[in-house]
Amino acid sequence: MPSTDSRPTSAPPHSAPGGSAPGVPAARRGPGAPGLLTAVRAALRHAAPALLAYAAVRLTGLAVLVLWAHRRHHGVWPVLAAQWDADWYLGIADHGYARHLGTAFDANNLAFFPLYPVLVKAVAVLTPGSRASTGLAIAVMSSFLAAWGVHAVGSHLHGRRVGVLLTVLWAALPVGLVQWMGYTESLFTALAAWALYAVLTGRLLWAASLAALAGLTRPTGVAVAAAVAVAALLSLRRGFTVRALAAAVLAPAGWLAYVGWVGLRLGRWDGYLAVQRLWHNEWDGGAETVRRLREVLAQNSSPELFLVMVTVTLLAAVALYALSAGDRQPLPLLVFTGVLLLIVLGSGGVYFPRARFLLPGFPLLLPAALHLARASRRFRTLCLTAAVLGSAYCGAYMVLVWPSAP
Repeated sequence: MPSTDSRPTSAPPHSAPGGSAPGVPAARRGPGAPGLLTAVRAALRHAAPALLAYAAVRLTGLAVLVLWAHRRHHGVWPVLAAQWDADWYLGIADHGYARHLGTAFDANNLAFFPLYPVLVKAVAVLTPGSRASTGLAIAVMSSFLAAWGVHAVGSHLHGRRVGVLLTVLWAALPVGLVQWMGYTESLFTALAAWALYAVLTGRLLWAASLAALAGLTRPTGVAVAAAVAVAALLSLRRGFTVRALAAAVLAPAGWLAYVGWVGLRLGRWDGYLAVQRLWHNEWDGGAETVRRLREVLAQNSSPELFLVMVTVTLLAAVALYALSAGDRQPLPLLVFTGVLLLIVLGSGGVYFPRARFLLPGFPLLLPAALHLARASRRFRTLCLTAAVLGSAYCGAYMVLVWPSAP
């Protein structure tokens, strides 16, 4: 691999006149940069190979899904746009949130964070079609913004080739089909990726604003907030600035605002925790995770294929985190993925969606992207082809054969 492909991109000065296009190599930035539109075009040109590769991977998965669904005489639209979590979000967009806690298990929609259903409701007013089609369109558009952000982080740290490979690996995750479903993972990953990129390039207030939005999108938004807040607080060691302090305070504001609002709505300080208990989603320090790992790997002689995939994903994520720490990834990335892993593995909730919960943890894939960047073209092609085809198969199996939510 040429040395220029692996050279980290230097962060631009925080106060560079005219700003800079995200994801564009430092050599193309500067005080004489043209207007915002030109900067965005330059950024898109830089990210174009990654975005085209991302589209190719996801279209391959969609094609396999359509062919498999046709053979089973099964509709594709409902499973992508209106089932499982998508149905919950559409219900919130249509009817709002519950006003009482209740006693029924797995039935209180206050467990679902508000940004995505609010966007669905707002955009549906301005566009034709159903709210389900609007939600799916938002998810797909968000997935491209997420892919762009993933590429921006990888390219900034290790060069354009690694950025493209990181994007392809993220697209080809076993549960990658969720990126094009009416779920929040794509929106959350887009916010997380650009927040992390903003931290890496010294834009703390932008990072904090995106972290606040991530905190309104998913419970794991606290992982983005932690990454940004830690970076902001550590920057204070170099000298006090109001900007850094404001970023540290703003980053968790979205998550805290929603959790606080749920408490006020239910009239109890632990309202959100009470809702999570009704969803069997309490913190147990990983006891349930260990029990299910042991069950799938040792006790069940014929485990369900989807559960095997989830188990392998969890174990691979732990191994990749160790490699990431060994590679001395920037602290914001390690904090983000570390807190994300802690939440997912330490939860006592349902086991089967946990591979999906880790979907936004794209920095975990950096060690693999770096290895592929240094490998021979033949090895790289074989690995990526296997990953893409495996993702296509797992995605179709996940929504057509597996009987529960992804």
